[in-house]
Amino acid sequence: MGKSSADVPLNVFFSLTDLEQIFSFRSGVSCPQITQTLVHESVHPPLFFCLIYHWLAWLQPNSSNWVWAIRSLPALFGVGSIAALYWLNRVAFSPAAAWFGAALMAVSPFAVYLSQEARHYTLPMLLITLALVMLVKIQQSPRTFTPWLWISWTGINLIGLYVHYFCLLALIAQIGTIALWMFWQRREILRRHWVGLGSGILALGAGYLPWFPIFLSHLSRPETDWLIPYKPDWTDRIAPLYQTLVGWLLMVIALPIEEQPDSIVYFFGSIGLIFALWLGWQIVKGIRRQWRNQLVRPPLLLLSGFVGFVLLEFFAIVYLLDKDLTIVPRYNFVYYPAMGALLGAVLIGGQDQRDKTSNRATPIVLLIVGLLSSLLVVNGFAFQKSYRPTRVAQDMAFEPDQSLVAMVSYRSPQEIALGLSFALELRKQFPPDLVNDRVRFAFVDRTQGYSQVWRTLPQLAQPLPMPLNLWVVASPGMRTKDYPSRLRLSNPATPNRKALCPVDPEEFHRVGFPYQLFRCRSRQE
Repeated sequence: MGKSSADVPLNVFFSLTDLEQIFSFRSGVSCPQITQTLVHESVHPPLFFCLIYHWLAWLQPNSSNWVWAIRSLPALFGVGSIAALYWLNRVAFSPAAAWFGAALMAVSPFAVYLSQEARHYTLPMLLITLALVMLVKIQQSPRTFTPWLWISWTGINLIGLYVHYFCLLALIAQIGTIALWMFWQRREILRRHWVGLGSGILALGAGYLPWFPIFLSHLSRPETDWLIPYKPDWTDRIAPLYQTLVGWLLMVIALPIEEQPDSIVYFFGSIGLIFALWLGWQIVKGIRRQWRNQLVRPPLLLLSGFVGFVLLEFFAIVYLLDKDLTIVPRYNFVYYPAMGALLGAVLIGGQDQRDKTSNRATPIVLLIVGLLSSLLVVNGFAFQKSYRPTRVAQDMAFEPDQSLVAMVSYRSPQEIALGLSFALELRKQFPPDLVNDRVRFAFVDRTQGYSQVWRTLPQLAQPLPMPLNLWVVASPGMRTKDYPSRLRLSNPATPNRKALCPVDPEEFHRVGFPYQLFRCRSRQE
């Protein structure tokens, strides 16, 4: 949108009607300006954000369709990823595997989830898929050196490095996989391929050198500290193992078990377990069948090796850096293209009639399950956001006749963005003609700790009369006993006397982030 956190009113109460201005498109912003904003306010490389800004400049969205506009480009990249996976399997395996792999991705709840998000995951997924196509082509021509393949592979990966930092994990996995393959087949490989690999690595290093110091500075930023387990114990050491398996299953099936009663969770959980066992058996049979095909074996090894290298990198980050990537299924986009290609290859069946007959039902079942799962995703029953802004807004507006003030403490631009998602949903809970008279929202700086927040809050002018409900959103580590027993808030009726806001211990909630209700009343004279 061409905006930054400086465009959000901070340390002041504002009306939710101001959100239209905050989320309006600002024209004339250059890519270097976007890059500078990202350097200081984010931990992401700039290319995707430059692309989506120019996309919005072309669409010229307004206040009624900006959400659609900002989500449309990632969705198009998701469609491109389907076509790229078709190409990958067509090159690596067969036309049938290509069609089935593309169809699996089209109905994959994981791919649909990524494609409907206004975030930068489908573009790197597309680039990783294209890079794998180049690797397979290189693998298939050991006695022929084709420079454009190495040049294309290098260029695609360099673009990926400027799109998402996790493309570096994919790049390392690609280098490790193709290097091992070339060493294993060293008697069959032209030495020029080693020159191509070495030259590609040097070119990637030179091309990424301008951004490398910024990349290093981003590594030490606190924005990823939420991946560190809170008071870790032995369960946190084994959790990445089963979370990885669950992440694989979510690539094929998603069930409505989030925020549901135990009976529903157990029912659908049992269905998921049975499906996982059945799918695992089908995969084992498919691998055995395809392994007999000498032409299919090399790309199977290459793509499996790529997945294995990425998983090793993930577990290294989990156990050496204590940042649990496996708790966030969306990060599996790094190796999802290879997983999708492998599923398409091993589950489509063999070439003889007996294999075709016995495995005809498997693709149909997977496509139906994927389609139903994707419907659950797009309707909000699966892959729900951990912080659930809609539910938070509904909890805050549980007394619709009462005026409401919401305050979000922040330490980073990411927490400001989170608070804005709450504000957007909170606006929907009130009639448009009443929202300005009934609701105010504020972001309060907590870089000096919560004592700074409690001191700042009474100094912020707000126009709503007493009584009112004050909601305070804190950081994830906050517990109900950590909130003060009462707060003070400015009262327009008595400018020199602050209203007292005792805590309501029955109204403490936590949906990713904790939020506590305080009931503000005028002081009695």
